[in-house]
Amino acid sequence: MDRQAIVARIIESGLVAVVRAENADEAARIAEACREGGAVAIEITFTVPGALKVIEALANRFSGGEILIGAGTVLDQETARAALLAGAQYIVSPHFDPTIVKLCHRYRVPAMPGTMSVTEIVHALESGADLIKVFPGDVLGPQFLRAVRGPLPHALLAPSGGVTLENVADWIDAGAAALSVGRPLMAGIAPGDSRGLAKRTREFVQRIRDARANLAASA
Repeated sequence: MDRQAIVARIIESGLVAVVRAENADEAARIAEACREGGAVAIEITFTVPGALKVIEALANRFSGGEILIGAGTVLDQETARAALLAGAQYIVSPHFDPTIVKLCHRYRVPAMPGTMSVTEIVHALESGADLIKVFPGDVLGPQFLRAVRGPLPHALLAPSGGVTLENVADWIDAGAAALSVGRPLMAGIAPGDSRGLAKRTREFVQRIRDARANLAASA
């Protein structure tokens, strides 16, 4: 699957499930529960011990393209390359580093750098970033996204942090192309409760669909 197709699938799904865990086994269980709940794009962060092994195992298991496996919290080119060689299909960073974007494009995969200002968003656009992560979303808020979309309507923005079930519609209405969700997926769910996590994931997926349908109906 090429870069454009991966980006299109992430946007169509609307949800990037961000996996943070204490160990590799827990991360794999979380990823599986998110998949069962309908998440198409699943991001394994490098804060997970043994993240590369988790990425490789998931990439091998779902080599048929059932889900998209991404690597998150990628801070440098070396980590990005290792993740791609392990099977990651997109790379997410908390910051903007043009060398990471360049490396991703060399391997024909999407890069999603983190930004916190209009200047960083423009620089990310100029670098050819495929999706632009707006982070931290809980600090910036949907109002920031809406304001940025005024002069930059072509920017594909994906907020991360501060996205909850209660404000999904606010982010979609503000122009988010996709939503990255980590902690709120697991908030209040007991460790090991895969059924509860799958249910929460389905709720996020449905909220995104409903918010998009409502926005289209009011256009």
